[in-house]
Order: sequence, then structure tokens, then C-alpha cells
Amino acid sequence: MPRRTAALLVAIALGSAAAAGCSSAAGPDRAGGSSSGAGAAATVPTPVVSTPAASASASPVPTDPASTGVPAPSSSSPPAPVSVSVRGTVTDGLKSPWGLAVLPGGDLLVSERDSARILRVPAKGGGKAVAGTVPGVTSGGEGGLLGLALSPDFATDHQVYAYFSTGSDNRIVRFDLDPSRPAGSQLGAPAVLLGGIPHGPRHNGGRIAFGPDGFLYAGTGDANDRSLAQDRDSLGGKILRLTRDGTPAPGNPFPGSPVWSLGHRNVQGLAWDPQGRLWASEFGQDTWDELNLITPGGNYGWPTVEGTAGREGFTDPVAQWHTADASPSGIAFADGAVWVAALRGTRLWRVPVDGGRAAGAPQEFLRGDYGRLRTVAADGDGGLLLVTDNTDGRGSPRPGDDRILRLDVSAG
Repeated sequence: MPRRTAALLVAIALGSAAAAGCSSAAGPDRAGGSSSGAGAAATVPTPVVSTPAASASASPVPTDPASTGVPAPSSSSPPAPVSVSVRGTVTDGLKSPWGLAVLPGGDLLVSERDSARILRVPAKGGGKAVAGTVPGVTSGGEGGLLGLALSPDFATDHQVYAYFSTGSDNRIVRFDLDPSRPAGSQLGAPAVLLGGIPHGPRHNGGRIAFGPDGFLYAGTGDANDRSLAQDRDSLGGKILRLTRDGTPAPGNPFPGSPVWSLGHRNVQGLAWDPQGRLWASEFGQDTWDELNLITPGGNYGWPTVEGTAGREGFTDPVAQWHTADASPSGIAFADGAVWVAALRGTRLWRVPVDGGRAAGAPQEFLRGDYGRLRTVAADGDGGLLLVTDNTDGRGSPRPGDDRILRLDVSAG
């Protein structure tokens, strides 16, 4: 499917208005682009700023993640500049890495999409060991073993959650991790918590994460059937909110349903800010990729609209990019900003935020330096972990690919 390759145009919605929804890249995503240097913040053209729709209204920022309040406007002061440098490579030689989880003590778990393996990487880096292979995974296209999440009580219950594709659906499972077992057989039998998530060769979503409320959130895709995104009875094109046992979480906006928000094309990034607000990245089709602030019951527009539209009944994105400049997958919140790993865009974006608004133009880092970027996560030590994905069939692998990098973020 054709994708616009016009020069970079970053739009920031400074109002909470109506409209938006996008998802995954349609054409081949090739690694490339010129480098901006690892240690300096890159500048971007002046963004197009959209004004709030007439139907939008400002109200106090909600402190309860289940609140449906609209965030208050942000400060107009520009964000302080930051720089990003690569401290080192944690590990390399990964094949189609996708999900990442930081264990107590700093060791990492990383999933490989096509091999269905979960690898354990020491906190100090270097060698990696196969914890196990998840049974029942069917790889192909954009499907396979995707997101990982640790139980909020992992230190005592040792439970890991995973999102993966089978031949007929996408599903969320839970299993035990026992490091006392021999390498390769440390995973317990998976228990299916939720099945029947629409599956297709593309747009399978796949990111899962526990929110500050203790519930499990999952980003799904429309499985290449755009009608599913607006169908409240379908699990496709949604963000879901579940209990640890896979049932609809109490307080969901549609009683008895796991659906938290709808109108999404393909959600692969979920992150919360310190105030408990949920942010999500979304792949666009022809024009706009999105960063959205998620509210319960919110409709983000796909397939009716893509990007900022100011239409009644839909929620506009906080920031958007032309699809050639992003194709956003994993996101993380750190240093007062949402960090966005870009696949086709082959760069790391930083979107400074103030409350529920963008506080300035997005900044780009590492452009083209490491190819396609799949996942970014806070490392718990003030830095970031960044996972490349050049071996997924759409990139141009380099010696040592794929790898996990540890980044330092500093002011100025």
C-alpha cells in the first residue's frame, strides 16, 4: 500500500479535540537515512500546530487513570534540550527481537518474534541464554511471539505474560519462569487468558503492559480488516484492559467488555507517565503516524480519519508524523517525555509533554545510526534500553544485528 514520503512535517495537537487513528506501515520498511550523530539532539522543522476543535473543552488533569477527564492545556515554554549517547551494547546477535521486560535485579527478557524463543540477558550484558521456547506460536508476516510483561508481583509469583500469534488468532498467555531449571526449559506451560484476538498477515498489534492500576493492557491491530476497529464487539483495533486472569477489568467503559479504547489501526506502544496517563503509538496507513493520549472509551478514528481531523466523536493525536519518518512501535516515558522507537523512520523520537499536551516539537536522535528500532524502555537507572529490528525481513541487517543498546540521556 503506497505511503507518503514527503519531507518531515510534525504536527502537534495542543487541544484535545476530535479525530484520529492509524496503525502499521503498509509498504516495505527499509533501514537507512543519514545519521544525526549519537550525542546531539537533532533539530526538526517548525511543526504545524493545530487549534482545538470547537467541541473540545479543557478540564483539570485526571489523577485517576480510570477518569474520563480531559487534560488541561500545557505550558507554552519550550522544552529544555537534551542529548542522547549510546553507553554500550547490552547484547547482540538477536533475530527479530520484539518484546522486552526488565527483571528485578536488572536482567532482561527479550522475545524473538519468529523463533518463539525468550532469551535472558544479564544486566551487565554479554552472553545470553535461552530461557525457553513458547509453544503454539505461528510466525509469518507481522505475527509471532510479540509482547512480554512481568506480573506486578513477579518477585514472588514469577509469572510472565506474553502476546503471540497462532494460525487462527492472537492470544495472551501466562506462564511461570523458573531460573533454577536447565537453560531452554525454564518456562512453565502457558495458560491462555484471552484468545480470539483477530489475526492477519499484518496489523497484529502485540504490545502488553501492566498499568499503575495493576491491570493488564494490550494493544491490538485491525488484522488488515479496517471494519474491526469501529466494531465494539471485536477485539481488533483496540486497546484492551484485563485482570491478571484475562477477564474484563472492573471499571472498563463498556460493561462486560475488555475494550478500553477503539478506532485504532495497529497499536504497538504503551506507556504511562507519572500521573497515570496512558500514551500509545499507532501506525498510520498513507499519511500520519500518531502518538495518542488514551482515555477510557475514547474513539481514535480509524478508519474514518487518520491523524488530526478535528471531527466530533473522535480524539485527535497529541503528535503525528509522516509515515516515512516514524512507523512507531515501542514507546517509553522518561525525562518528562514520551520516547518513540521508529521502524521505517530509523530513529528515536522524543516528544516532550506537559500534562496531557505536547510541550514542544518532537526531537529526533540516532537517525539511521542503527536502522529499524522496535522497542524502547526505561532501564531504571535514568537511561533507556533500545532494541533494533533489522532482521525482521524489512530491514538491512548489519554485522551483529539485532542488538539491545543502553542509552544515556543528559541535559543540553
